[in-house]
Amino acid sequence: MKIKAVSQETCLQNNYVSRKRLIAMKTKIKFLFALGITTLNGFSQFPGTPETIGTSAMYKDSSAFTAWASGCIVQRGYQNVLQTNLGYASAGLDTNGTKKAGENGTVSFGDGGSAILTFNNPITNGIGPDFAVFENAFNNLFLELAFVEVSSDGVNFFRFPATSNTQTLTQIGGFDQLGDATKLNNLAGKYRLYYGTPFDLDELKNIAGLNINHVTHVKIIDVVGCVSSPYATYDSQGNAINDPFPTPFATGGFDLDAVGVINQVQTGVLEQEKILNNITIYPQPCNNELTISSPLIDIKNIFIYAVDNKLIYQQAVNQKYTQLNLYELASGFYTIKFQFENNTIATKKVLKN
Repeated sequence: MKIKAVSQETCLQNNYVSRKRLIAMKTKIKFLFALGITTLNGFSQFPGTPETIGTSAMYKDSSAFTAWASGCIVQRGYQNVLQTNLGYASAGLDTNGTKKAGENGTVSFGDGGSAILTFNNPITNGIGPDFAVFENAFNNLFLELAFVEVSSDGVNFFRFPATSNTQTLTQIGGFDQLGDATKLNNLAGKYRLYYGTPFDLDELKNIAGLNINHVTHVKIIDVVGCVSSPYATYDSQGNAINDPFPTPFATGGFDLDAVGVINQVQTGVLEQEKILNNITIYPQPCNNELTISSPLIDIKNIFIYAVDNKLIYQQAVNQKYTQLNLYELASGFYTIKFQFENNTIATKKVLKN
């Protein structure tokens, strides 16, 4: 699809008209306040700046953080989508998005740029927020924003429902300090340097294709803050998101500092999953002989249970490979329980002909 270009002059003209509209809107708001009506779009309040009561901002040194992103791949966006001849944002390295906030520099996305973060252990859904994204805003008012998506397979990503109640009649300029955290929700960058914006995986539960207890990838996508079509980006309610624009510099767009993990799958659980995924039982279904292979760890004991969970067979193995003779068992389904040398337990189903 061919996109119609929008000139800088057109944006300025739009801003002039928008300012006139804003004056009219303010007059209307004063009138509505006088009547006690305060439910206009733009007045919904979310947690405020780090200094305020009820803030959700998370300081980088919080003991809640258990890990940090270990991998980062950035797809750069233009310094200015209205002037593509300026090239792409270029400040920082992909690796600047890894490790603890405040210790490894930042990487700039440019307009619409993005990054995919990976972790040593998957993020899981726990009590409260599960991870937080850090940007490098120098104060509470200059806020460059980004969408956040997660994936449990690295292919299919699902976005947190973002909300921006910032007015859209007047463009926030590239140097304007007009951000307001209380009008932003589920948008990375709503908090200043060293304070992370938290995200709770519970908000994405029951989505087909996403395992919120095993999130392996986090994707962060710069919001193009232009409120003029066709470059505007929209929140989950269809509102254009207004943030500093344009920022035609090498450091333009969202500046990723870090992603801190709060709840993660424990190493012991990962080891058990890895062991189970590497067990092979064949043939399936079987007749009389069943071969079992566990290449990662010795099997200590094998237990076989009937469909009524009654233990009908037990054997010490103490090796990685074994064969079972099941000729005495009737046809049907059985559960095989494995106890490994590290005493972890895993189960498999088997069908005997």
